[in-house]
Amino acid sequence: MNLKDLLAISGESGLFRFLAQGRNAIIVEHLETGKRQTASSSAKVSSLEDIAIFTDGEEIKLSIVFDRIWDKESGGSVPVPGSSEEFTGYFAEIVPEYDRDRVYVSDIRKVLNWYNLLHKLNLLVREEESPETETDHEVVKEAEKKPEKASYKNTGSKATTAPPPKARKIRQKK
Repeated sequence: MNLKDLLAISGESGLFRFLAQGRNAIIVEHLETGKRQTASSSAKVSSLEDIAIFTDGEEIKLSIVFDRIWDKESGGSVPVPGSSEEFTGYFAEIVPEYDRDRVYVSDIRKVLNWYNLLHKLNLLVREEESPETETDHEVVKEAEKKPEKASYKNTGSKATTAPPPKARKIRQKK
């Protein structure tokens, strides 16, 4: 799943899309309401692409967790569990190796809510790997060839290009 421009801002509900970099803030758009706002440099902004889930071994990226949910639900939305035991049980089916000491129920609830929101807005697009074709191999082979050396003929003139412009001093106000 491509989560590159999607952001979570601490203290704000919902998810945001990155629009532009401002002077001391970033400009974002709320995914549900479409309202644009700024997130100051003091706000804790996290890209969904950078978020990972703690496991007993290595961390698992959020996009992989979303892929697993997508596979489990056959592309559908997640039924929202009621109790915290149901949340942890459902999440254990998706990521059985998650670290139960460091991943809280609130984190699981947030991940499932984010998945449902992105599913509702049709922003969950799986990245399909394209199979290599013969034309792909030909492009690689062409790129591997060494470029031919360019030969320049001497035209007899001493200078073939204009000399660089002279540097000018700029006065600074004191």
